[in-house]
Amino acid sequence: MSKEPFEFSRPLTAVVIVASTRAARGIYEDRSGPIAVSWLREQGFETPDAIVVEDRAIGETFDKLVREGKANDSLPTVILTSGGTGLNSDDQTVEAVLPHLDKEVPGVMHAFWTQGLKNTPSAVLSRGVAGVIDRSFVMTLPGSRGGVKDGCTTLEPLLEHILRQLEDYHDHD
Repeated sequence: MSKEPFEFSRPLTAVVIVASTRAARGIYEDRSGPIAVSWLREQGFETPDAIVVEDRAIGETFDKLVREGKANDSLPTVILTSGGTGLNSDDQTVEAVLPHLDKEVPGVMHAFWTQGLKNTPSAVLSRGVAGVIDRSFVMTLPGSRGGVKDGCTTLEPLLEHILRQLEDYHDHD
């Protein structure tokens, strides 16, 4: 990744929230969240198992995470969501996340859609967003395993540089 070692000023933490009514109700096992959790752990992030909530609860869950994180100065370094980015009437993840973003990073989503198009034409149907809340990076991913894998593939070469910028480190390769 980077040419010189970089020490972050805070622990690298991450949270994955899955918006899936069927998984939250136990109708089937969520298989997208564990992909994101595993990838984040491989990148060196302290990451608990994914939080799985019903679609209708994503707004309340995300609001609580941000509110408590800001109050305690404990927002995770990275927040990834899975699910709720499509066109179904109960897809509300983008609406839950967007009001909290201080800055959007649309280029990350463009890269994600480009990556996804290599695998399926429906990748462009994700209404996902990427951005920053305080010094935390946030990205909304589709609820499919392929969509989460595409998100991780997209972030792999970018994440360290994103986090360095959030530390106000002005390096440009």
